[in-house]
Amino acid sequence: MSHPLYVAFIWHQHQPLYKSRAASTPDSEQYRLPWVRLHGTKDYLDLVLMLEKFPTLHQTVNLVPSLILQLDDYVEGKALDPYLKLLISPLDRLEFKDKHFILERFFDANHHTLIDPHPRYRELFEQRHEKGIAWCLEHWQDADYGDLLAWHNLAWIDPLFWDDPDIARWLEKGRDFTLSDRQRILSKQREIIARIVPQHRKMQESGQLEVMTSPYTHPILPLLADTNSGRVAVPDMALPQNRFLWQGDISQHLHRAWKLYCERFGQEPRGLWPSEQSVSPTILPDIAKQGFNWICSDEAVLGWTLRHFFHRDSTGNVLEPELLYRPYRLHTSAGDLSIVFRDHRLSDLIGFTYGAMNPKEAAADLVGHLTSIARSLKSHQDEGTLERPWLVTIALDGENCWEFYQQDGKPFLEALYRTLSHHHGLKLVTVSEFLDRFPPTETLPSEKLHSGSWVDGSFTTWIGDPVKNKAWDLLYHARQTLAKHPEATEEVNPEAWEALYAAEGSDWFWWFGEGHSSEHDAIFDRLFREHLAALYHALNEPIPEAVQHPLEAHDKKGDMRPQSFIHPIIDGVGDEHDWDRAGRIEVGGARGTMHRSSPVQRLWYGLDHLNFYLRLDFKAGTEPGKNCPSELHLLWYYPNRPMPTSPAPLYDLPDKAPLNYRFATHLEVDLIGESFQMKQATVDDRWRISNSRVKVAIDKCLEIAVPWVDLPTEPDWNLHLIAVLAEDEKFHDYIPEEGLIPLEMP
Repeated sequence: MSHPLYVAFIWHQHQPLYKSRAASTPDSEQYRLPWVRLHGTKDYLDLVLMLEKFPTLHQTVNLVPSLILQLDDYVEGKALDPYLKLLISPLDRLEFKDKHFILERFFDANHHTLIDPHPRYRELFEQRHEKGIAWCLEHWQDADYGDLLAWHNLAWIDPLFWDDPDIARWLEKGRDFTLSDRQRILSKQREIIARIVPQHRKMQESGQLEVMTSPYTHPILPLLADTNSGRVAVPDMALPQNRFLWQGDISQHLHRAWKLYCERFGQEPRGLWPSEQSVSPTILPDIAKQGFNWICSDEAVLGWTLRHFFHRDSTGNVLEPELLYRPYRLHTSAGDLSIVFRDHRLSDLIGFTYGAMNPKEAAADLVGHLTSIARSLKSHQDEGTLERPWLVTIALDGENCWEFYQQDGKPFLEALYRTLSHHHGLKLVTVSEFLDRFPPTETLPSEKLHSGSWVDGSFTTWIGDPVKNKAWDLLYHARQTLAKHPEATEEVNPEAWEALYAAEGSDWFWWFGEGHSSEHDAIFDRLFREHLAALYHALNEPIPEAVQHPLEAHDKKGDMRPQSFIHPIIDGVGDEHDWDRAGRIEVGGARGTMHRSSPVQRLWYGLDHLNFYLRLDFKAGTEPGKNCPSELHLLWYYPNRPMPTSPAPLYDLPDKAPLNYRFATHLEVDLIGESFQMKQATVDDRWRISNSRVKVAIDKCLEIAVPWVDLPTEPDWNLHLIAVLAEDEKFHDYIPEEGLIPLEMP
């Protein structure tokens, strides 16, 4: 029997618990941040409404229980966040601190996609950006604040709803928004949010959608069972002082998720998205016992389990497709489970790369990858058609990536869906309908399932860092305190248990310590400790001193590794939103004597699936050719890769590492003429000029984009970079002062 290539999209919809347990009242719940409300109007409903227009395409959506509960609060008018409070405040009652907060936080949006398309919003942004907050505070009138309040909320309403008469009228009006306008914008937000769960239920009942769930407050289940599981992937990991061992909490998170799902969707769930795709042998019996049929994880977990590294070809496609593109069976003491593993790169292309591309070209690229996978599977079975059913799983965050797409992803998804609805060789299915027709034929020994997550197959994002470990110790003591109160059952003292479940969520640990950072780190720290404090308060226990103080200082940090993929526009402006997730190296005034005199203040670097990006911020008054060398030389070093190399082609180069390394690629940038020349090393210690599509722009800063196709590298390769300043090819200075900039091609 001939089969199409089956494809399962799984969209993961989740937001942290922003509800504060310290500031709530009997009539309303205080939320520290507005993202449930704003993503609720931009990302959850439109995704499935667009899919509904293509009834032959089936998909799976995960709605996390803690997200559903927060959506409920907004629909019922019980949720009040600081941004919402200001939205509906009379302008004459705004205090100085309110206006400062509005100017600081109401541009929290990707300005290329959410601000620039709206002239009035762009006008306000440019004033704040170019003239500063102090100028705005002095010169803005009430109408300016009123318009900013309105536009921050209008811009977060998905374009799919712009034909609504009220929304269309506001968009056309553009300015001079009244308090009544802003109140009605809030009402419109609630209308949209109220449709989310019913629409998912309707499409599940029609068979086009499968809705799955996650543990109640999105905890890392393997770490709840045993924090020592962190050492499976990282044997020398530094662990918390106290070993957290609360296997029983897993069943509670699963049961609560199951119960809420049945109430909202009128049937039992089949699929479970383990938080952060984190799995371990220990958690499997609890999942099966609760009644779940299947779970999903990442290809890295499968690779660790099989002791197999998934190699990719030059286009990024897996060379061993028959291992990845199939479901597996897991035997447990409570029954069997199926497990599917996502293609990490295809998922990342949607999540981090396609937003920077032309929508039709991006859709065609994804379809091209899928058809290439089908051809590869055919070649592996020596048949002209697919004689076995194969399943490609694409699973990713279903909300945050769309902020980087034109019109919130609408043109991309429509182009993708149109193509797929007419493609006979590709068929979109829900995971359950595939498993019903084609149960797993291969079994993974459950006891050998790797303990890890989607992040490198490890748990280092949530444990191992000193601050993360400190948080685990605080959680340990709170859990021990609750255990000493056997009378405080969930029926008798639900407040204590709800506080515990909230504190066990994964999101706090994500932001603690090194690895990830945001403008709201202090708020996440505060929320975590508020949940712990609420537990002690519910038990009439004194709140420990450590719970009353931040886990770490939240000052702006210096050097930082890249936080995520970036997609900057190369125009020499150095847009703050384009580079906020990039790596950063502080140079001028932050290091030793050599760099105190450097004309460079800061170096930024990052990447996506298309390019490597670099940005240099120069000190004020710096002018290449006068008080700054006129040449920048970028030199790439590829450790343990056999290829021609050559010394750096510069005079007076110090004979010390890494300047005396042999390099494979050399990019010379003329900082005055904004021209460049790409060279590759040859076998005779020389350099040959090569074609390149590098982009260079110099204005307020220097920005460079180097396409991966210009570098002699392949997916997953490690490479290192050094930046050298020179004049007439004579060495002057280099960055970073210590070592090289480490990179990994995605």
